Amino acid sequence: MNMRAKFSVVLLCLGFILALLPLSGNSSFIVRPRNLLSELLDKNSYYSVDQVARFIVAEDSSVQIIDLRTPEEFRTVNIPGSINIPYNTLIDRKPGSILNNGKTRNIFYSNGDFDSNYALTIARGLNLKNTYVMKGGLNEWFSTIMNSSFTGEKITARENALFETRTRAKKMFAEMNSLPDSLKVKFFQTKHLTAKKLDGGCE
Repeated sequence: MNMRAKFSVVLLCLGFILALLPLSGNSSFIVRPRNLLSELLDKNSYYSVDQVARFIVAEDSSVQIIDLRTPEEFRTVNIPGSINIPYNTLIDRKPGSILNNGKTRNIFYSNGDFDSNYALTIARGLNLKNTYVMKGGLNEWFSTIMNSSFTGEKITARENALFETRTRAKKMFAEMNSLPDSLKVKFFQTKHLTAKKLDGGCE
């Protein structure tokens, strides 16, 4: 099968997937499937867990990390600074009303890649360019960040910087998720209120 035939098959599959993706009655895809496929295959649409760890450690205000899991899962464990918008909530409401701040990079994550890739497809299909995925989700976060260690005798400057970022992100994650539920709730409420103020919303 030549490249053009393969590309046509992929486009056909993408069209089928898009037809099955649930959207609210007020939303419809405005990006052509060929263009959407190109965006979804673009490596710049995805961040590694190390990149997300750097955003967290730097407290980068231009980034909003969105946890797509259930509220129960989110309360149990979550990435510091993330907010919880369950996948079903995202697709039942107009995603543009949640993700329309073009100055903020919205990075989706779930346990793995399934829900976050679907969320990215929906957002990009609605032409919301400021949306991305953290590759591997929380599973990759635990594997790479929480289980990071150094066992060698020598380390390069680059390896040292990476290890320090992982160590700081690991510490922040552990501290945040060791808080009692009552303090977590207050933290999330404060963060949500701050986000509304920044967006010009009411208290």
